[in-house]
Amino acid sequence: PMLTAADDPLLGPERVVLSIHYGENKYGEVVLGFYPSVAPVTVAHILQLVRLGGYNTNEIFRVDKGFVAQVQGVDGGRRAPMSKGLRAVAKQTVPDEFSSTLQHKRGVLSMGKFEEPHTGTSSFSMLLGDAPSLDGKYTIFGRVVAGDHVLSQLEQLETRREGIFVKPKERVEVVSAVLMHASDGGGLELHECEDQKTEL
Repeated sequence: PMLTAADDPLLGPERVVLSIHYGENKYGEVVLGFYPSVAPVTVAHILQLVRLGGYNTNEIFRVDKGFVAQVQGVDGGRRAPMSKGLRAVAKQTVPDEFSSTLQHKRGVLSMGKFEEPHTGTSSFSMLLGDAPSLDGKYTIFGRVVAGDHVLSQLEQLETRREGIFVKPKERVEVVSAVLMHASDGGGLELHECEDQKTEL
């Protein structure tokens, strides 16, 4: 069952459906919901990148069991070429929008960044476990509302360590990221912008 605003009042109306390809011909969908009242700038930025097709053909480059599954930055993980417009948005940074009440727990969406403040661009993580060490250091901007079983399957993939990162041995591709709206009946409706997409 998909979580709704009745389950989590912080959820705004937008949803993003990530279609993920992993392993040998395995596909799954993870549905993301967002917290515009908690991290308005971050949420608006991520949704703008989705509208521009920025996460299509991207990858989940990091799968650290019990910790995070991290989506690569738009300018680093895509197989498809980028337009000038998309590249400009992908390079924009967002401010840190830390919450004193939310905690990094499984399913939370957490914005990637560098050591310096206000350096998030387009990479983000889906938490695979509780990570209190990230609280107050990374912006929480939403949560996984459906598809946790897909994250569990990703945790079973073979991995290799590369520096501080634990990476899947085979590419985990985000085939598409589709913007939708939560409907009153608990389902999803296609966002009008999806009819107008001209870029991969």
